[in-house]
Amino acid sequence: MQRVFIAILTFTLGTGAAPRYSCTYYDVVEHLNISSHSKVHAHILPKADLKEILEVKMDFVLVAILSVVEKLQTVTFYFLLTLEWENSFVTWDPQDFCNISQVVLPMETYWSPHILILERVNRQNSNFDYVTIGHNGSFVSTQPFQVTLTCSLMILKFPFDTQTCNVSVASFLHPVTEFVMKTKRTEAAMMKDSQRYFLTDGEWKFTNLSFIEYIEQLDNGEFSVVTYVVSMERRPTLYILNLILPTCALYLLDMAVLFGPSSLEEKISFQIAIILGSSMLAVILNNILPTSSNKPPMIVLFFLGTFLLMIMAVLDTFFLLHQQHKCLHLDKVLRSFQQDVHAELATTARNPQTVGHLDKAGAQPLGLPKRSPEKEQAAEPRWERQRQDPFLLVLEKVLLYSHLLLSLFFFTIISIKWSS
Repeated sequence: MQRVFIAILTFTLGTGAAPRYSCTYYDVVEHLNISSHSKVHAHILPKADLKEILEVKMDFVLVAILSVVEKLQTVTFYFLLTLEWENSFVTWDPQDFCNISQVVLPMETYWSPHILILERVNRQNSNFDYVTIGHNGSFVSTQPFQVTLTCSLMILKFPFDTQTCNVSVASFLHPVTEFVMKTKRTEAAMMKDSQRYFLTDGEWKFTNLSFIEYIEQLDNGEFSVVTYVVSMERRPTLYILNLILPTCALYLLDMAVLFGPSSLEEKISFQIAIILGSSMLAVILNNILPTSSNKPPMIVLFFLGTFLLMIMAVLDTFFLLHQQHKCLHLDKVLRSFQQDVHAELATTARNPQTVGHLDKAGAQPLGLPKRSPEKEQAAEPRWERQRQDPFLLVLEKVLLYSHLLLSLFFFTIISIKWSS
C-alpha cells in the first residue's frame, strides 16, 4: 500500500498536476473577518489617519415627479441617490480569490453615511439597504427614495407657473473637519441621466437640475450639506380647457346678451344664469389653490374681474330698466293729461249754454276736428314710438360701449401680467 501511494505521488509530481481549488464569496467574507466585528465598528468613521477628512461623493438621478399638492405645499419625488466612499480597512487581492473584485453586503456590515433629507415630511425610508464593496476598499450604495417634501410653491402665474423645489441631503453626526459630502458629476451629466430615466409624463414637465454645496453652521459645529434644485414647469392645457376657456365663453355669452335685441327683463334673467354658471367654476378653482399666499394668483384676479364685469352688466341693465319705467310712467301721465284736456274741450264744445254764452260774448267756438276710429287706431303706434326716448337710447349706448372698453382694458392687463 505504501508503494502504491509513493507511486501516485511520484506520478503527480512528475506530470505537474495539482488539485484544483474552487473560490467562493464566502472565502472573501472570511478573509475580511466580518464575524469577529462588533456592532460598534459599524458606527466608527473608517479613517486610518485621524487628521484626514472622509469624503463621500454623491450622485442624484430624478426618476419621477409623482404629485404636487398646491393646497398643502408639498411635492412627491422618486429619485436615486448614489453614495461612494473609501474604507482602507476593507481590502483584498483579487488574484487570491479567483479574480473576485467586489462583493455585495448589507449596509449595517460596515460604516455607512447617515444622511437626512431636510425637506422630507414623511417617514418612508429606502428598502434597498445593500452596499457594493470593491477589493480596493471602495463602497458604493445606490438607494431609491420616494419622499414627500415641503416646497414653497409660487402660484402667482397659475397655471402658467414654473416651480423650483429643493432636496437637501445632510449629515449632522460628523462635522466638516471629519466628514464632507460632495457631488460626483457635473450638473449637465446629472441632467442628461435624469431626462433619460424620467418616467412620468403628467401635469409637470421636468426642466432643470442643479446643485449647491455649502456648509451649515449650527450650535454644535459646521456640517456639510448638498442641495439638489429641481425645476419643473406645469402643463396648462387641462386648466385652459376646464377653467379659462369656459369662463371666457360665459363672458362672451354675457356680452352677447348685453348687446342683443332682447328686452331688458329677459337680459337680466340670462345674465343671472350666466353668473351662476361662472360661480361653479370658481368653486372648482377654490379646491385647487392654497388657502393663503402672499399675493393672489393671476387666475383668481381673472375670475374676480370677469365676475365683477358680469355684475356690472346686470347693474347696467337694471339701471336702464329703471330709466325705461320712469319714461313710461311719465309718458302715461302726459298722455292721461292730454286725454283729459281733449275731453274737457270736447265737453265744452258740445254744451249749448256755453256756446250761446260764447256767441253773446262775440267769441268763436273752438272747432275741434272729429277723430275717426281709424285715426285713433293709427295713433297708437305713435305713442309706442314716443316711448323710445332718445335720451334712453343714448344712455344705453354709452353704458354698453363703456362696458366693452372696460372689458378690453381688463383682459389686456391680465394677458400682460400673465405673460410677463
